Amino acid sequence: MVDLPFAPPPPCPEAETLRLEVRDFLAEALADRTPAQRAESWSGHDAAFSRKVGAKGWIGMTWPKQYGGHERRALERYVVLEEMLAAGAPVSHHWIADRQSGPLILRVGTDEQKERILPRIARGEAMFCIGMSEPDSGSDLAATRTRAEAVQGGFVVNGTKLWTSGAHQADFMILFCRTGGGERHEGTSQFLVDLKATSSIQIRPVHALTGEHHFNEVVFTDVFLPETALLGKLGDGWNQVTSELAYERSGPERFLSSFLIMTEMLRVIGPEPSERAAIAIGRLAAHIHALRRMSRSVAGMLQAGENPALQAALVKELGNSLEQEIPEIARLLVDCEPSLESDDAFLATLSLITLHAPSFSLRGGTREIMRGMIARGLGLR
Repeated sequence: MVDLPFAPPPPCPEAETLRLEVRDFLAEALADRTPAQRAESWSGHDAAFSRKVGAKGWIGMTWPKQYGGHERRALERYVVLEEMLAAGAPVSHHWIADRQSGPLILRVGTDEQKERILPRIARGEAMFCIGMSEPDSGSDLAATRTRAEAVQGGFVVNGTKLWTSGAHQADFMILFCRTGGGERHEGTSQFLVDLKATSSIQIRPVHALTGEHHFNEVVFTDVFLPETALLGKLGDGWNQVTSELAYERSGPERFLSSFLIMTEMLRVIGPEPSERAAIAIGRLAAHIHALRRMSRSVAGMLQAGENPALQAALVKELGNSLEQEIPEIARLLVDCEPSLESDDAFLATLSLITLHAPSFSLRGGTREIMRGMIARGLGLR
């Protein structure tokens, strides 16, 4: 069995000063949003809010200034993320671009791609979606069947992507697909797809249990992409996409999706909980504290230029389990019947999160895939 370190991140006093500034901003910006609206958090879409966040310099925080970034530390960015999630800010317009698409472009993109796209992301003006999962393959990215065939001047793409969050609102997609032959992990590449300027792409809604439209099926039928759409090296898609997933799987969104119901539950239970409630709340708080420590450790590793893919998978798997457990515990501790139509903030928030909870272990890779990765990484299979 291998050692799996979660070293403490380096000290960052600037981050705690920034935390107070972010809280003041959010207190004003979210003053008119109900707890149920805040519970949508990183699925909540508000382009105007994202532009305000960009104007504060809180998108692309670690990127070079020449591309619209601010050259701040990863742990300062982490503070902004967790404060946004804890407050229930509607961040989906800039979330994916800031979290992984921008860093990927910064690392493997051409100078033209960096100069054209990254400043727009940093201003909160460019929304991205991720073209990874497919029907019948799900989180097994090596089973991708979408193919880009080389033609004169570019590539022609055919295939289907599924569970694509925000595709109906996004400006760009990072597409993962096959461009050659070879074994499962060979012959894959990534493309930067301009969804607003590319024809023949069909985007079909996949509605959640709440009736909300976050997920999509995206169908490519003879879609032409110019050579300039290639992101990184032809055939190096697997290495690129797996390193990208460390950003997607390790952040505080992997254990704070249910945080709003925690705060509402504490409000309802009050300052004198029963012994049973006190034990349950203490256990949840301890788990959140431990996951935050692990997640911040991964942020420190990313800041140091490491690739903590295994640690990120562990944060995601444990975090998703906690996120799905919180609404169940809330229902056990508070005798109630959740309802989306309820005027009671706790009941409406609990209902929304309960209906969203099954998807928490889908986003970013299913539980089975995560556990397989962890087992292999630890030498257990």
